[in-house]
Amino acid sequence: MRKIENIDALEALYGTAAGASIEKVVRRMTPLYRRWIAASKLCVLSTVGPAGTDASPRGDDGPVVLELDPGTLAMPDWRGNNRLDSLRNVVEDGRVSLMFFVPGSNNVVRVNGNGWLTDDEALRGRFGKDGKLPATVLIVEIAEIYTQCARALLRAGTWVSGDESAGLPTIGQFLAEATQGATDGEAYDREWPERAAKSLW
Repeated sequence: MRKIENIDALEALYGTAAGASIEKVVRRMTPLYRRWIAASKLCVLSTVGPAGTDASPRGDDGPVVLELDPGTLAMPDWRGNNRLDSLRNVVEDGRVSLMFFVPGSNNVVRVNGNGWLTDDEALRGRFGKDGKLPATVLIVEIAEIYTQCARALLRAGTWVSGDESAGLPTIGQFLAEATQGATDGEAYDREWPERAAKSLW
C-alpha cells in the first residue's frame, strides 16, 4: 500500500482546515476553558520520550488538575503501578498533551504544553487525601488550549451506549495470558476490588 511521506501529500487528501478549528485556540486559561477544565475529573495524559510514546488516563474525585495561574496547571500523580512510563518521559522530554473529558458531553478540551515534575512539599500538600500525598506533581506550562470536535465521541455513542463491557477480558486474564499462566488471573481479579479500595490515593 502507498505510504504518505510528506505534508503536501497529506494535506492534498484533506483540504484546508476550517476557520473555527484555528480560531478556537487560546494560549492561556480563559473563563470558559477554566469552567470546563474545573468540571473534568478525567483526562488522558500523553507524553513522548526516548523509549517511545505513552498515553495514560488520570482521574480524581474532583478536578483532575489545579490551576496555579492562567498559564500553568498542576496534576498530582496518585498511586498507580509504579511503571512510571509517563513520568520517565516527562523527565527526559517535557512535551505533554492533556485531553479533558466530562461525562455526558461529547466535547473535549485539549491542552498542549511543556511539563516537568516536582516533589515540592507545599504543593503536594494542596492535594492531600485521607492523610496521603502524591509522590510528585506534574506542572504543565500551557502552550495552547482548544476544543476537540465532538464527532469521534458521537460516532462511538460514548455516553449513550451504556455498559458494553460484558464478556470482555479482565486484567487478571490479560496477566495470565501474558505470563503464560504463571500469574493466577482469577486470584488477581478476585483480590483487586479490596486492593483498589485501600490504595486509591
